[in-house]
Amino acid sequence: MRVDISDRRRYLRRPMSDVDPKPLIRAEREQIKPHQGALVWLTGLSGSGKTTLARAVERKLHALEVHTYRLDGDVVRDGLNADLGFSPEDRRENVRRIAEVGRLMVDAGLVVLVAVIAPYAKDRATTRARFSEGDFFEVWVDTPLAVCEQRDPKGLYKRARAGELTDFTGISAPYEEPQSPELRAIGGGDLDEQRDRVIQMLREAGKLG
Repeated sequence: MRVDISDRRRYLRRPMSDVDPKPLIRAEREQIKPHQGALVWLTGLSGSGKTTLARAVERKLHALEVHTYRLDGDVVRDGLNADLGFSPEDRRENVRRIAEVGRLMVDAGLVVLVAVIAPYAKDRATTRARFSEGDFFEVWVDTPLAVCEQRDPKGLYKRARAGELTDFTGISAPYEEPQSPELRAIGGGDLDEQRDRVIQMLREAGKLG
């Protein structure tokens, strides 16, 4: 059976529906969740305990039936940001990409936990500005450099001291300490206590219902 080409064109030009569906917005997504979207940005030196704290917070939130996702700087560098190095420009782009992914997840109603060094104050300020008021929470995992070097779980500080690694934060590249984070977590402090402080911060902000 032959189909008249003019009929086919008329068919293709027809609207899918007489009603144009409105795009789903964040408030509607959050209606089916017992919480609101938020991003917790954990910053600190390598070995400061960012990932450990992020994992602990994620576990506790999951137990509270909060939909979470954790973005770890090392993991992201192995995939999305595998093309980036450690120059100031590449560090800035690394932070920008992570922030954009996190922002999309917050818009979907998730509580996002980011663990990344993010050494430059300007880049962290730019990241904060990408989010709506009250959605971004900076947590400084404050661990002294000497303690981070002593831990050195990946042997990176040893290599940096030997000159094998350039642009290494805390050794051959700066870490600009946050001046007004939402929370200062004590590196090496009781993990459960630091975890609960992060969760209480979110609760007081009305993010956990």
